[in-house]
Amino acid sequence: MEQLSKGLDVIHKLSAETTWPASVTPMAAGSDGTEGFWPTGFSAGAVSANIKYSNRKDLMLLVTDRPASAAALFTLNRCCAAPVTLSREHLQHSSSSIRAIVCNSGNANAATGKRGMADARAMADAVAQELSIKPEEVLVASTGVIGQLLPMEKVLSGISALGATMQRNSVLDAVGAIMTTDTFPKFFTLGLQLSGGSLRLSGIAKGSGMICPNMATMLSFLATDAAIAPALLHEALEMGNRHSFNAITVDGDTSTNDMVSIFASGTGPEITAGSQDYALFCEALEALMTFLAKLIVIDGEGATKLVGITVIGAADDHDAELAARTIAHSSLVKTAIHGEDANWGRIIAAAGRSGAMFNQEDLELHFNDLPVLKPGLVADFSEEAASEILAKDSYTITLRLGNGPGQATIWSCDLSKEYVEINGSYRS
Repeated sequence: MEQLSKGLDVIHKLSAETTWPASVTPMAAGSDGTEGFWPTGFSAGAVSANIKYSNRKDLMLLVTDRPASAAALFTLNRCCAAPVTLSREHLQHSSSSIRAIVCNSGNANAATGKRGMADARAMADAVAQELSIKPEEVLVASTGVIGQLLPMEKVLSGISALGATMQRNSVLDAVGAIMTTDTFPKFFTLGLQLSGGSLRLSGIAKGSGMICPNMATMLSFLATDAAIAPALLHEALEMGNRHSFNAITVDGDTSTNDMVSIFASGTGPEITAGSQDYALFCEALEALMTFLAKLIVIDGEGATKLVGITVIGAADDHDAELAARTIAHSSLVKTAIHGEDANWGRIIAAAGRSGAMFNQEDLELHFNDLPVLKPGLVADFSEEAASEILAKDSYTITLRLGNGPGQATIWSCDLSKEYVEINGSYRS
């Protein structure tokens, strides 16, 4: 209950601070935000399989009532986990029509060789048997410790028990089952009005540590009742990912298991390429993904602050992103953020080694609206005013490199002693 209470507080606060697109309606219905959570055509459930955690649910299943359009993006880490390899296979072989995704926490099933692949396939086979569908219509995801074999007897027994737990409002059980070091559940729903009627976009996510773009160490499962072709859905997902899950960092480590997937049940209005409805859908999807991505950064292991690193005035977007990512990754910047130290030198030093092209005499730096550094490397600002901003739990650092059109934002957090404590004993 403490995790849920914290999660609802964070979700409601962030939602109130978010500027949502005009076409969407945030839908945190019910006292716990779960009423009618999943779009029509979806149900979810979770059980305790005792994979690692004996006191909570750790195995989740999301199911569509009929074959759904599907798309997914995966980690770029070459040491990818068995479920990542298998899910890529299934998306290719199934023509992107998927019926279910099963996910366990507590064990990543990564660096587990042939046995790990066999275990991932066994999970898909077991779900397929329970649902009377084909194994290639099942995606598999795992999260947890790397290099350990799954306790398959427990996993398969859990899959057999999942069928009795399925319901449309089962978001808390589902999102709770994919958490590892997360301190609160991450979920949200948007309503979207299109020319052909209304639809819903819902998503859950997990992530707290080993978070870095390409993607971040995270899982996110998204669902919509839109009727949209798989190729178009993949395009929308890819575009939304650039400025959401691929624009966050906690510690600069890219995971072996990252996945963001989306399923479209087709029970709602049709969306076609090039239409205004498609543009609105893409805008709403990116907004939902960005919201969930920010929740991950807020919950970064040991994190106390959410900080947007925005770079403007770059020669192009690529240079802006290079600078923003390098600043956001910098351990020195992140520890200064934690210490609430207006150490602007660390910020420009990180930008200087990023590979972005600029003249240091042109640099301008702001903490929120406070000018900290002016062109000519003039740092004439109030330390007291800066300290007020840095004491907040959320703010923006904006660095202007010059007068070019390039801009980018990466969401980061501070680096604290607690991060070391959490990761120093992660396997225990």
